Amino acid sequence: MNKESSRAQPNALFQTDSFEDKLLELYNEMIQVAYAKVYNKSDAQDAVQEAWVRMLMKQSTLRERSKLAAWAKAITTNIAANLNKRAARMRPTDDDSLMLNKNERAVLRDEAAVMLEITELLDMLDPVSRTMLLYKFYYGFKDAEIAAFMEVPVGTIKARIHRTKKYLRENMN
Repeated sequence: MNKESSRAQPNALFQTDSFEDKLLELYNEMIQVAYAKVYNKSDAQDAVQEAWVRMLMKQSTLRERSKLAAWAKAITTNIAANLNKRAARMRPTDDDSLMLNKNERAVLRDEAAVMLEITELLDMLDPVSRTMLLYKFYYGFKDAEIAAFMEVPVGTIKARIHRTKKYLRENMN
C-alpha cells in the first residue's frame, strides 16, 4: 500500500486537517498521564499502546470529537490503574521492603518525567548529533575517540557537541 492511499483513508475518529500533529500531541499527553500512574517507562508505553487499541476498537462510542483528548486520557488512566493492580497481585505482600512509600513513588515519577523529556529532546536531534551525545555522555567516550570513530577532527566534535548542547538547552521546558 503506498503512502498516499494510507493517508487518504484514516479511521473516522482521527480525520482532521493535520491529524498526524494532533495524534502526536495526544500521544504525548497520554504518555504523561501513564507516567503519572505507573512507575516505569515500559509500563507507561504499554498502557498507551493498549489505550490506542481500545480507542480504535471503541471509536463509535465517542459522541463528541471535541472530547477525544479527555476520552483518551480516561482510557489511559484506567489501563494504567489495571496494570498497577496486576503488578500489586504479583508482588509479595509480606515483604514490606518491596513496598514503595509516597516519597519514593514521587521521586520515581519525577525521574520518569525527566527521562521522557530527555528522550523527546534526543528525538528532535539529527542522527549524527544524537549519536555524538550518546557516545559522549551515555557511553563515556572521549572526544578523540568519537572523532576517530566518525573520522572527523577533534575540534569538529567539540564544536558540534557544544552547538548541540546549546540547542537542547534552548529547547528544554
